Amino acid sequence: MVVSLAQIRAASGEVFLEGCPTRVVLDHIMSKWGVLVLLALTDGTLRWGELRREVEGISEKMLASTLRTLEGDGLVARTSYPEVPPRVEYALTDLGRDLMDRMLPLVEWVAAHADSIVER
Repeated sequence: MVVSLAQIRAASGEVFLEGCPTRVVLDHIMSKWGVLVLLALTDGTLRWGELRREVEGISEKMLASTLRTLEGDGLVARTSYPEVPPRVEYALTDLGRDLMDRMLPLVEWVAAHADSIVER
């Protein structure tokens, strides 16, 4: 289903205006690390170290910041277990799963065309 820009404007306000909340959300979910962390959690719950290994190249500081942001947005849930050593798990919320259902076709398109685009 193709959506027109007019339909987007009608449904969510003026996405091109500086103060539109969609800009904040797009910045969070479409950032390099935001997309990769969300994508890593698509198949299920991961612990901190697993996420770090899955999203190669992300620093601890950036992973922590990205997870805090996505948790604050209600897209990722953090569950901490009172164990020694401490265990913390991250998973997509229902909202995060809904987002990834919609984002996965974009990621698939990028994967299919990345080589030819980068070669230009």
